[in-house]
Amino acid sequence: PECRILRRTTVQGVYDGGTYAAIERVNDHVAVPHAHEPRQRLWRIVAKRAVVCAGAIERPIVFGNNDRPGVMLAGAVRSYVNRYGVAPGRRAVIFADNDDAFRTATDLAQAGIEIAAVVDGRRTPSRAAQETVEAAGARYLAGAVIERVRGLHGVKGVEIRDANGGRERVACDLIAVSGGWNPTLHLTTHLNGKPKWSDNLAALVPGILPPGMSVAGAARGTYGLEACLAEGEEAGAEAASACGFTASASRPRVADESVVASPVWQVEKSKGKAFVDFQNDVAVSDVKLAAREGFRIPEHLKRYTTLGMATDQGKTGNASGAAVLAAVTGRYIGAVGTTTFRPPFTPIAISAFAGHHRGPDFRPARLAPSHRWAEEQGAVFVETGPWLRALYYPKPGEEPQAAVNREVAAVRGQAGVCDVSTLGKIDVQGKDAGIFLDRIYANTFSTLPVGKARYGLMLREDGFVLDDGTTARLAEDHYFMTTTTVNAVKVMQHLEFCKQALWPELDVQTVSVTEQWAQFAIAGPRARDVLQGVADSTHDLANAAFPYLACGEVTVAGGIPARLYRLSFSGELAYEIGVPARFGDALIRAVMEAGAPFGLAPYGTEALGVLRIEKGHPAGAELNGQTTAHDLGFGKMLSAKKDFIGRFMAGREALTDPSRTTLVGLRPLAREDRIRAGAHLIPKDKEPTAKNDEGYVTSIAFSPSLGHWLGLGLLARGPERHGEIVRAYDPIRGGDVLVEVRPPCFIDPEGERVRA
Repeated sequence: PECRILRRTTVQGVYDGGTYAAIERVNDHVAVPHAHEPRQRLWRIVAKRAVVCAGAIERPIVFGNNDRPGVMLAGAVRSYVNRYGVAPGRRAVIFADNDDAFRTATDLAQAGIEIAAVVDGRRTPSRAAQETVEAAGARYLAGAVIERVRGLHGVKGVEIRDANGGRERVACDLIAVSGGWNPTLHLTTHLNGKPKWSDNLAALVPGILPPGMSVAGAARGTYGLEACLAEGEEAGAEAASACGFTASASRPRVADESVVASPVWQVEKSKGKAFVDFQNDVAVSDVKLAAREGFRIPEHLKRYTTLGMATDQGKTGNASGAAVLAAVTGRYIGAVGTTTFRPPFTPIAISAFAGHHRGPDFRPARLAPSHRWAEEQGAVFVETGPWLRALYYPKPGEEPQAAVNREVAAVRGQAGVCDVSTLGKIDVQGKDAGIFLDRIYANTFSTLPVGKARYGLMLREDGFVLDDGTTARLAEDHYFMTTTTVNAVKVMQHLEFCKQALWPELDVQTVSVTEQWAQFAIAGPRARDVLQGVADSTHDLANAAFPYLACGEVTVAGGIPARLYRLSFSGELAYEIGVPARFGDALIRAVMEAGAPFGLAPYGTEALGVLRIEKGHPAGAELNGQTTAHDLGFGKMLSAKKDFIGRFMAGREALTDPSRTTLVGLRPLAREDRIRAGAHLIPKDKEPTAKNDEGYVTSIAFSPSLGHWLGLGLLARGPERHGEIVRAYDPIRGGDVLVEVRPPCFIDPEGERVRA
């Protein structure tokens, strides 16, 4: 009952960790798909075990004019006759080198198609093949070959050379060709496994397999039906047992069949152009020219001739091409090798990779570890970058603003908890990690003591601010970096570029671990009390033992490993505690239980924004890619003792001009007035024109702590204008409010609470 069969589905690629990509052709066979259904769907499958039973691909024989319409693989002829009930011709010649292909004669005879001749290219006649052909009432020519196809726009006949060198012409309109079979081993090589040559099969067979994979049947080079079924049952039972299931024997009894084959790669001295790759029109003459030009290995031959390119990817022509190349260069065919097989196995529409682009499917939401718990609390969610985060937690009948005010008041008065798992988290390790971070950040990190964290500012090469965040030093060669949620990917790309392109000599490694850690901020005067109810009692959380900006390893809930950071985004006593993501849901429930006696309340991103504006912390609206460290009041963080990315450009005259717009706090003169984000800042006695525009409001919030609206803004010559009254002019929404310019920090400017 737990088994799902994906029909019309092809596994396209094999990747690390037992990951498989598969394309389902949902509506490719439908003229007009059903509403909201895709034509193709891409599946990502993670499997402990996989059994490949992909069969084998029939290969052609190379002979003169073998590209004429009417020349078909024997297997294709049988598919037309048996699967579709279509006769591909009226009078057929079969040319093959294996017993399986001669069973085509039986199918053609039963379908009423005349068989003019059966040409067996092997030097030694096969008794099984001869009996099959005789039963079909056809003529059997052993040791013969087709030298040339007659007919310009289609098959009119063939010229046959018999075992004694005699030649004859036979009229026909269909030629069924089979040069044997190549195991479909592509998936076994996608993790750099190399196929090996089998002389017995005259084909490549799977070599070293990806972890957890087994191969059975024709894909392994086993062509007899009875043997295929036996291998399939054995591989399936072994895989099922490895996954904890009990396997039962169910092998059907079948008659065995002859699969004798002896390869005939090409007809020597054939007349007319002999094609190796039919999709790209690569002929024997092209392979010979490539060899003369020095392109004598398959990868080079492919680039010179286009053999094995396009949608076929060499599935039918590669083996023949290798055989022709071996003959031309005088090498053993097994030593020639093959091209590299890469995903996808068959063509995939680009739209299948992109997926649905409707509504929430435009970009699948990433859920925080506490998402299920937050849903239970009735949280209202908001998209933050790729994440879905709790905006606020309203109580029944509570208005949004009232809910946000209550959450802010809880943090300022007792304690609050917020899921900050969505912040970008990057692990930086190596003996040169400190040097690397010194060059990345504008301030210094190589001198940061182990067990401490520091706020860091990162610049772009043009001197503007890229991102900010905190980085903790967990060991001499181990740092843990956090970034803003929105810029997590951008910062990771920046680090990788610097590591690989700018300073490849540094011994440092970086990896994104955002999804590996669930992290929660516990903030407020009672934050330490709440945390002591979660952390194991062996840890001393007193202010002297674990001061502001301390970090370290702890355990929670009786031994679960965790990391604790004393960081604050709200300006209150605060901690951030991180556990492996699988414990995230359990941790938030444990925190809420421990905090109940202290009035702990969950708070969302809306309250988080209010708290940071009250404290004057710049965030996304201020870190907009157009501001510098000096604009944000961080000029002193730019180290003069070391070099770092953006240092020279940040010192340009235009970027240090005192008249630039810089960060300020804004408070309405009439406390009941509301400030709006985006409002222009204009001198109070000037007309509201573009000429008089001196900045704008970047962020606003209603502060329940202060009882009025407040905001942050960028104002020309901001620091020297504290105490000045300006207009916050918003013509679109009809706002024109007088505001007082002041320092950005509205609450606890001395920072006493955060160090309590």
